[in-house]
Amino acid sequence: MRTWGVDDDSTVVVHTRHNPAVATRAWWVLRWAGVANVQYLNGGLAAWQEIGGPLDVRVPPPAAGTAVVRPGSLSVLTAKDVGRLAASGHLIDARAPKAYAGDPRRTGTGHVPGAHSIPGSDNFTDGELRDAATLRALYAAHLDGRAIGAYCGSGVSATTTVLALAHLGIETALYPGSWSAWITDPARPATTGVEPGVHPPSAR
Repeated sequence: MRTWGVDDDSTVVVHTRHNPAVATRAWWVLRWAGVANVQYLNGGLAAWQEIGGPLDVRVPPPAAGTAVVRPGSLSVLTAKDVGRLAASGHLIDARAPKAYAGDPRRTGTGHVPGAHSIPGSDNFTDGELRDAATLRALYAAHLDGRAIGAYCGSGVSATTTVLALAHLGIETALYPGSWSAWITDPARPATTGVEPGVHPPSAR
């Protein structure tokens, strides 16, 4: 961050050309690392060009920022936390519906029992984050004041969930390892199909 010229009081803007999750992952990592003012450019580079924003092809030389990395500035979940949250709060699976449902004939597929499917792509329309009213309606069933956590396949798409809920003023914890880490332990439960299922007490 220092070679980018970032200071503790800097405003950092992240964007991408295509997949919003690439930028939201950067947004999340920087916020987690302690950068307080990180902004997501809604609509990415295309939105910037649409309003006549200037473009530059020069690569800035390394700077001498003074930012101090403060790991853990955003909430994260461990595998144990995920199990508890699936039983006592709201655990959101941000993968595509097919990945969430899995295949009962194949091990390592499906979702964490108790997790609800809200694909990260549902947070966007034509590459832009949906307005607050639409997002609030999308997550309405999970906005009862209980803790919320999110995961996906590898901890990228779920950052769109964290961003979307942050837009509503709601803190959401990320399980960075996500499904790819969850299935490394065969003792952890998994379920297939379109229903959340119930997280077994022995695994909480």
